[in-house]
Amino acid sequence: MRRPVLIASLCLVVLAPGSAPVLAAPEAGPAVVHAVGGCELFPADSPWNRRIDDRPVWRWSRAIVDRQAAGHDLHLDLGTSEDQYGIPVNVVDEDQPLLPLQFGVDGEDYRDESDRGPVFVPADAAIEGGSTRDPDPDEGDRHVLTVRRGTCDLIELYAAERVRDASGTVVAWRAAAAARWDLSSTRLRPAGWTSADAAGLPILPGLLDHDEAASGRITHALRFTLPSARHAYTWPARHCGPSGNTARDLPAYGLRFRLPRSFPARRYTGAARAIVVAMKRYGLVYADQGSAMYVTGTAHPRWADALDQFRERPLDGRALEVVKPWRRVVSC
Repeated sequence: MRRPVLIASLCLVVLAPGSAPVLAAPEAGPAVVHAVGGCELFPADSPWNRRIDDRPVWRWSRAIVDRQAAGHDLHLDLGTSEDQYGIPVNVVDEDQPLLPLQFGVDGEDYRDESDRGPVFVPADAAIEGGSTRDPDPDEGDRHVLTVRRGTCDLIELYAAERVRDASGTVVAWRAAAAARWDLSSTRLRPAGWTSADAAGLPILPGLLDHDEAASGRITHALRFTLPSARHAYTWPARHCGPSGNTARDLPAYGLRFRLPRSFPARRYTGAARAIVVAMKRYGLVYADQGSAMYVTGTAHPRWADALDQFRERPLDGRALEVVKPWRRVVSC
């Protein structure tokens, strides 16, 4: 869900040295960092790859959980085929031809702080909400995520659509917003700036990947949504929720939620158990406004078992707790 806020734009920060802070030295990251297209999804010391099971519970935890998470079951926002839910990931080679990038879709235009084109997004890139039968959805967030091998950079588009000439050939991309990320860097976006996600964070490192889950070990935090955000953010997020939302029991973007150590992961098996364990060790990052307790990932035919397990043994959001932020919550 797109942010209904006044600050509505993004920027390429990794190409502008000195424009954004480098992260302070963190706790040790995982031994193995999840990779896509041969590219690790940010360094081991990235906040995405940082365990939080030893962090203290925040004093506002119970109030925040009770307001929006409690009473809502964990929902895997993905499916077993591209015709269902999920955010696809495109991987291209280093010599991928570039296409121009235009801005302005359905009245949304964040070009002032977006990374400009041309972009290494292929003409046939998969769009969130699309399928082989209907590759060009006309509603939803329509994210396009593309990783380039070799250079290991990532570009994420929001509200993306293909631009065709009179013959129907794709000659450019159009989006409401675009953000580019250096996967080898821990640099943040400038304070107050958004991204293809409302929190000003990259989407890809927080997605559920079936092969990773099936391996039995997920070594990063997961992206999730709740309906309403506070007009505030906390590190590593960089962007505020809607203006006027000042209640302390609303979550600021970037807050980390987790399952407590005592939560019985043994109730689940296979990929489902790996998800639960990841929620205990690495937690959930509040990244965007959307349906309560939706955890996003990519579609895969073998997700059926995990989906069935969470239907049969629902995980209520009241089990979550909010950990104390590493840095202060910035009120906007």
